[in-house]
Amino acid sequence: MLNDLDAWFVREILVHERALAGYLQRCWPHRDELHDLRQEVYARVYEAARRERPASPRAFLFATARHLMTDRVRRSRVVSIEPMGDFESSNVYPIDELCPERWTGGRQALRRLVEALDALPDRCREVVWLRRVEELPQQEVARRLGISGRTVEKHLAKGMRLIADHLFGGDPARGRGAPAAAAPLEEGHGRQQDD
Repeated sequence: MLNDLDAWFVREILVHERALAGYLQRCWPHRDELHDLRQEVYARVYEAARRERPASPRAFLFATARHLMTDRVRRSRVVSIEPMGDFESSNVYPIDELCPERWTGGRQALRRLVEALDALPDRCREVVWLRRVEELPQQEVARRLGISGRTVEKHLAKGMRLIADHLFGGDPARGRGAPAAAAPLEEGHGRQQDD
């Protein structure tokens, strides 16, 4: 014999089983999970009805199904923070060893890179940004900027050379990014040239 809650569940919820199955099939992409999903919806509805019966059982059933699918999607997007094994053996170390000197050095390096990017000619900077930062294919960059693929290559090569010159001490004013050490030194100044 059914108790009052069970009778209510059969009369108000299970009568919508076909509609619920169709709804889940339309909305949930993983067919192998449909049976478990439907059972979990029923379990949630039953538990909620144990505390208080919903005024509109059919609407409550479908809202519960929608919320359950939303919860599952959210859970699938969460990245696990469980350790994956011994860090020592893989030569990967946690970043908690980041001392103030390393942090400051990283900030300075980033600032130099931003300065180098800002110093590029406009079109050159656009090409470098799209190719190296946004990682777009060469033809997509060409299409976006309305230039040829060959022109993208030229701007990219020039931009990378100018950035390297800025970061590593070359002097673009000396032409084609020749490093400062390759320029003739004045008498009594600085380093000697290596042969």
